[in-house]
Amino acid sequence: MSQTPDAFVSSLDNPPPLDLEIGFFDTGRGRTLRYALAPRTEGQESRGTILLLQGRNEATEKYFETMRDLNRMGFSVATFDWRGQGRSFRSLANPFVGHVANFSQFTDDLDRIFHEVVLPRCPAPYAILAHSMGGLVALTAMERLEDRVERMVLLAPFVAVPGSGLALASFRLVSSLLHWTGLGWLPVRRARRIEPGTALSDNPLTSDRKRFERNLALQINAPDLFVGALSASWLRAVLKAQRRLEKSDVIARMRLPTLFLAAGADRVVSNRAAERLAWRMRSGHFLRVAGARHEMLQEADRFRDPALSAFEGFLASALPRQRPAEPAVDAALVEEALVAAIPDVARAE
Repeated sequence: MSQTPDAFVSSLDNPPPLDLEIGFFDTGRGRTLRYALAPRTEGQESRGTILLLQGRNEATEKYFETMRDLNRMGFSVATFDWRGQGRSFRSLANPFVGHVANFSQFTDDLDRIFHEVVLPRCPAPYAILAHSMGGLVALTAMERLEDRVERMVLLAPFVAVPGSGLALASFRLVSSLLHWTGLGWLPVRRARRIEPGTALSDNPLTSDRKRFERNLALQINAPDLFVGALSASWLRAVLKAQRRLEKSDVIARMRLPTLFLAAGADRVVSNRAAERLAWRMRSGHFLRVAGARHEMLQEADRFRDPALSAFEGFLASALPRQRPAEPAVDAALVEEALVAAIPDVARAE
């Protein structure tokens, strides 16, 4: 496994997509977000660009395989590491605690990357493919996105935390108290990830051994890409964003065509909440991949392939496959061929 601090981590079983470009966007005061661009395969016209929004505690390297697959489908791909994870900047002295002060920091970062990187560098039209927390950001930012993005596909979106109302109320209370008393930086919840020694059958993220071991190796060999815990302010921000999506006036303004793809065996997010939100939206659609665990793009092919097929099918009319270009026609050759095809008798007349 090879890596350079300012680039990316790669290995034989996790090669980057062809011509991958890594860059850093300055959000101000030296705080940078790492982004990655994977252009369409050379010699073929792009169908448009997929903005790939990662989940919590993820990094670009986890999506090399997916970026290659999207390239093969005909798409250009853009992605970036959220603040507080990957190789984007960390807000706290302890870099292994994921932290934001407010959820608007995520939506503002998305807006900046779209304006400053995607629009000037990537071919239109645009669509979003988002996983888990990335789906929550996309839903929260939908009103900003609807005049730029054609479709959104959300994989296991983090619309709500599974559990009782009482547990959620206590999470909100504790995280808010810590946030408003200046202790929002305190770690309060472990970040969901594959821990060394975890059995494949016990992890809630994937049932695929090869991808399970690949992601575990990435975590062991490049620990700086990930976090170990989430701060009280992070938890408060996420719970507040989720609660906002329960409001009827907010849902009424969500008009961008959106496909919710739920993992049937998900233990990380609430499928019921995602299905209910899709039903309440004007242009929401809901599908369930039976038996899949939370990270469908890291899942076994029997789950991953249907998810990618549903994604491509939902985008087909908005980002259609390019037809092969018709060969140029030489008018003089056409006329010559027509004359040659006319019988001698007809020419005599």
